[in-house]
Amino acid sequence: MMEKREQLPQGMEEKLEVLKQIARAFREEKICWAVGGSLLLYFKGITQTVHDIDLMVWEPDIEKARRLLLTMGTLCPPRPQGSYRTRHFLEFVLGGVEVDVMAGFVILKEDQVWDCSLQPEQISEYLPLGEEVIPLQELSLWKKYYTLMDRKEKVKLLEEHGV
Repeated sequence: MMEKREQLPQGMEEKLEVLKQIARAFREEKICWAVGGSLLLYFKGITQTVHDIDLMVWEPDIEKARRLLLTMGTLCPPRPQGSYRTRHFLEFVLGGVEVDVMAGFVILKEDQVWDCSLQPEQISEYLPLGEEVIPLQELSLWKKYYTLMDRKEKVKLLEEHGV
């Protein structure tokens, strides 16, 4: 008889292991951060599709985070940002998992600049994950961000879940 256990989406176990490693390292270095993007939606039961890990870092801590993540994986070459003016956008590969790190997250929409930088008070809850605790950003903020980014499918998902 097979043991009954929750079926994780493909690749999710690896993503969660990498996230736990990051959480441990960030906790030890006292870096202020939170999970955003599709991983936040996954943790809140809104989606099963997660392509990468999106981490929002408080801007004063970005250099500490960058140095720490460089010891854990590879920093990818910068790419054009398009409709974003994020002050610090770093793409890493850690253990085969893509990790996007944003500090000073800025969206440009209709010639207006929207500063969406993580502020410590925007961390709305902490999710236990193994021995670590994962800070989560507010879902309502991500509804606003997805609206500004014209990510209609994500906005619809959030609305369907009462956000």
